[in-house]
Amino acid sequence: MSGDIVLALDAMGGDRAPAMVIRGANIARVRHPSLCFLVFGDERKLAPLLRKFRRLGQVCTIRHTTEVIEPNDRMAIALRQRKDSSMRRAILAVSEGEAAGVVSAGNTGALMALAKFVLKTLPGISRPAIASIFPTRRGESVVLDLGANIECTSDNLFQFAIMGEVFARTVLGVSKPTIGLLNVGEEEVKGHELIKSAAARIQETELPIEFAGFIEGDDIPAGTVDVVVTDGFTGNVALKVAEGTGRLYTDFLRAAFRRSVFSKLGYLLARPALNAFRERVDPRRYDGATLLGLNGVVVKSHGGTDHKGFANAIGVGVDMISQGFNANIIDELSRLHSDQVPEPTSAAM
Repeated sequence: MSGDIVLALDAMGGDRAPAMVIRGANIARVRHPSLCFLVFGDERKLAPLLRKFRRLGQVCTIRHTTEVIEPNDRMAIALRQRKDSSMRRAILAVSEGEAAGVVSAGNTGALMALAKFVLKTLPGISRPAIASIFPTRRGESVVLDLGANIECTSDNLFQFAIMGEVFARTVLGVSKPTIGLLNVGEEEVKGHELIKSAAARIQETELPIEFAGFIEGDDIPAGTVDVVVTDGFTGNVALKVAEGTGRLYTDFLRAAFRRSVFSKLGYLLARPALNAFRERVDPRRYDGATLLGLNGVVVKSHGGTDHKGFANAIGVGVDMISQGFNANIIDELSRLHSDQVPEPTSAAM
């Protein structure tokens, strides 16, 4: 294979796999001509799909696997029993330097456990975090952690702030991202001691971080800051509320326009604006949660996504690799611990 970036794809992960993965890879190939793929999964299912996309087939190599990690598999099963699963083999390709990153729509818990076990964390990072892009009134913000760490220390939150700041610069293209700690109020006296300690840690750092202080839940959709930092419990609740609210308002709009003949006529008149609104809040546009802090790029696509969403998840991986995301994190941390942080390895791209 030739090309500048090689991605490993877990072709069997996701509700609509493997067809969704292959179609998504074909879209990504057009958007990113330098891409090549190592596709892990059942060759009997993948080969016929790739024959439908001749040009994609020229930049793909199938790696046959005999096992699949199911959505309900426990992390222990993924780690100890599914040794030849498409997910595990794809992650191993990153560890062994064959691929610069991996994209999977499979079991989130299994992906986190396997990635942490195989790739390990970056020097100076104690726990990886799940980060994703949220649409806001001002544009886009990154929120982390979204569920990887139910309980966090102040040091964990400080590390999340560093990773989120680098993500906003490299992926969102924000030159000086602002960072906020999610809290029950903006006042310094509010919140528990852990989050107050994290705020003090960020304020005292020598890194050039634009810290905006505490923010509240409604600041997330408002786009008050570019990076929202929180623990995995709170972040996952915020994510599910945002997803549910989006579906709720979509259902409200659909019901309103079906109510009468006049409302249906109103829909026809408003359709161009509604189509623009639908595109703006389409969850597929923001598909691609990233597992930050690992020694290699790992992107989690939504399990129920389609080919368009998976293509966007691939695009997130491309951005992180091409912008040297992990190397930038190591560089940031080296300013604090110059005598403890080694040079980045080939997997930390």
